[in-house]
Amino acid sequence: QVNVEEGRHLWAMVYLLHAYFGREGREEAEALLYRNSGSPDTPRILGAFNEETADWLAFYMFTYFTDRDGKYQLGTLKESAFDPLSRTCEFMLKEEAHHMFVGTTGVDRVVTRSAELIREHDIMDIARHGGIPLDIIQKYINFHYSVSLDLFGSETSTNAANYYTAGLKGRWNETRRKDDHQLTDDSVVMERPNDDGTWSEEEVQALLALNLDLRGEYIADCQNGLNRWNKILADNDIDFRFALPHPGFNRDVGVYSEHNVTPDGTIVDEQTWEASRSRWLPTSEDLTFVRSLMHPVYERGKIASWVAPPINGINGKPFDYEYVYLP
Repeated sequence: QVNVEEGRHLWAMVYLLHAYFGREGREEAEALLYRNSGSPDTPRILGAFNEETADWLAFYMFTYFTDRDGKYQLGTLKESAFDPLSRTCEFMLKEEAHHMFVGTTGVDRVVTRSAELIREHDIMDIARHGGIPLDIIQKYINFHYSVSLDLFGSETSTNAANYYTAGLKGRWNETRRKDDHQLTDDSVVMERPNDDGTWSEEEVQALLALNLDLRGEYIADCQNGLNRWNKILADNDIDFRFALPHPGFNRDVGVYSEHNVTPDGTIVDEQTWEASRSRWLPTSEDLTFVRSLMHPVYERGKIASWVAPPINGINGKPFDYEYVYLP
């Protein structure tokens, strides 16, 4: 369902290009349709959409973090003075909400099962018992969160400023903002990494920092999910907490892209980064292990070893309901 809806979002943009932008729009639409995720020759333009999603934990992380970027990008376009675009964003936002629900509850169930195994066996390394260790889940968080941050683009952008000034897009919750909505006299403070390993603050015009503003809203929203997952651990008396890495961690776009920033915000050299990255990001061994757990379970009332059953079944049915009848 998620894949079908994402495809429909693409076709919605193609429709707008065909319907309102003439020959140039048709050419741009054709270029959009020609691209394929992960293709070596015609990949998607944005890097996060080319990452491999080969296991269910990666899918849950994608729908939690990357679809959440879609929520915020669509939220700015919903404010557009170009009415066909604004109206089109409405249905996409409703579908993104479902995608994020899949991600949130999916990770809920993975963390719940890991917590159960930790308590049952009184050990944090639950891999031998068919569960996903918490440190691997944290690595997945680090990766999917950081590549999703790249989707917001550079912290300062004249393109974003021009789109905003022209009325093509707004800000998240624009109608709730308590400023003049023109931003010509407003400024914000942006952190910047320095080559000597220190951080500095730079004051930039608010109109140029619209991407930074949107990213800040996104980060605050992402934290809500981690609070949920940490509550699961706390309720099970497990002394481990998930955390979002620093916004500069593992970045390929913006002011951080030329620096190696650790999850706690320390700027390190290339050698230190390479020596430690296996502690912060999924290794090939981690990915192979998680994928080794991805065995389908067909028996009614049974479920895979690495994930807890859903709290509620589909349409209020019990978990062991015979959803599919095979004569």
